[in-house]
Amino acid sequence: MLSLRAVLHSRVLLVLGAAVAVAVPALTLPGLPSVSPWPVVLGLLPWVVGKYVLCPLRWRALTNADLGRWWHSRAYAESELLGLLTPGHIGADVWRMRRLTRADVGRGDALSSVAVDRVVGALGLTVFMVFAGAALPVRMLVVALGIGAVGIVVLLVVRRVRPELLPSGPLPPARSLVHGLVLSMAYQASIALLLLGTLGATGHTLSPLQLLGAFGASQVAGAVPGPNGASPREGALVVALVALGIPWTAAAAAVSLKAALAWLPALALGGASLIAHRRLSSRDQALTPSAVPTPVPIPVPAA
Repeated sequence: MLSLRAVLHSRVLLVLGAAVAVAVPALTLPGLPSVSPWPVVLGLLPWVVGKYVLCPLRWRALTNADLGRWWHSRAYAESELLGLLTPGHIGADVWRMRRLTRADVGRGDALSSVAVDRVVGALGLTVFMVFAGAALPVRMLVVALGIGAVGIVVLLVVRRVRPELLPSGPLPPARSLVHGLVLSMAYQASIALLLLGTLGATGHTLSPLQLLGAFGASQVAGAVPGPNGASPREGALVVALVALGIPWTAAAAAVSLKAALAWLPALALGGASLIAHRRLSSRDQALTPSAVPTPVPIPVPAA
């Protein structure tokens, strides 16, 4: 099996992933009557702030480690690039755990940090939709409750079979959980703005509540993993938009364009951080005492 580093540095996988993400918008956008880039720009800017500023801050608030904001921002950006290359974005979680353990964080604490961040992110989506007044699908609540039940069972099994995987430090306090929940809700708002922008670029529009309802309904399909831009979640979102009156071509273009745009900051921010991290590691290895040959003492003949 390829290592994470090999996957992340694979040019073939990177090119294939980017090609899949841009194929649908490249085929659908030319067939639309009019396409405007300005709604996309207006939607992309807040989403970049939400993804690469608010999400790392949420992760830091829920992590029991003395690591700064800059460290979390760089590690999160690197993980997003790997997440785009793996189904279900699972590679992002694995990479974040790897970065934590290499920063002398215990395996149990690293696993707890990423798992709690995932749960708070899902809760942020649910609470955001409730506060926005969108109709929350019953299936979404059932899936959320099912995931929670499975998580409890897994926790009990791990506690009995592999207790070393459990966190050694305390869980995040209630204040940190509330802080993370607020940041997660703000991030969900940035996703809605991005989707509004990509839909507006096709010349169509929906009310924010209709858009949130379609977005929430599509999250149920997120339980089934798939590649970025071609997962069941994107397919369900296209179907939901069509059900609200958006033509198939415009719906597919808007959703696939949203997925394709995720590559731009991931390559720019995550790729730059990964290259800098790799060069710094190479320089540190070159400066280690083990890399410097030890001088051999010259024997002095006895008088």
